[in-house]
Amino acid sequence: MRIVLLGSRRKGKSSSGNTILGREEFDTSGRTAECVKREEETAGRHITVVEAPGWTGTRSAVHTPECDKQEIVLSVSLCPPGPHAVLLVIRAVQSFTETYRRAVQEHLELLGERVWSHTIVLFTWGDWLGNTTIEQHIEREGKALQWVVEKCGNRYHVVENDKSDGGQVTELLEKIEEMVAGNRGHHFDFDEKFMKEVMMRKK
Repeated sequence: MRIVLLGSRRKGKSSSGNTILGREEFDTSGRTAECVKREEETAGRHITVVEAPGWTGTRSAVHTPECDKQEIVLSVSLCPPGPHAVLLVIRAVQSFTETYRRAVQEHLELLGERVWSHTIVLFTWGDWLGNTTIEQHIEREGKALQWVVEKCGNRYHVVENDKSDGGQVTELLEKIEEMVAGNRGHHFDFDEKFMKEVMMRKK
């Protein structure tokens, strides 16, 4: 199973990668400047996780450095022939504004409009929700967050990054399999020509 982690900075992408793989494979101490790819056998599957650099929370993609945008685009080519799932990492307890929603849309759509049908919202730091369910949180946050969840076909999952039990990961992998089945077994395939252009620009 091939997974790409996308999201703004300091939202728990590296921690989520570690949670999914069941070991400390991603460095959580600093900012991820380039894509990082790690593989592991977990929950009876061979899993590849790619983490892309994050963008600054509410800033438009216009203000994101070109090198970061290139890395976001290249992330999907690092697990050929393409990821089964893109996980959009959002902190469960943060306030989700319209500006934040716009930034999410602009950065995700660097990969093209089709990316949404292969995306699941991954809420991190679920333990901070206390007695609030994730459904109540989505309802409370209002239109901006609801728009993102709906755009992802109402697919979402909550992880507690400090919790090491595999139950939450197994459940996530099942949701990914369900989404892939809904996409008629297809993974997200990237445009080869577009990818070559990005690689040329990077050089």
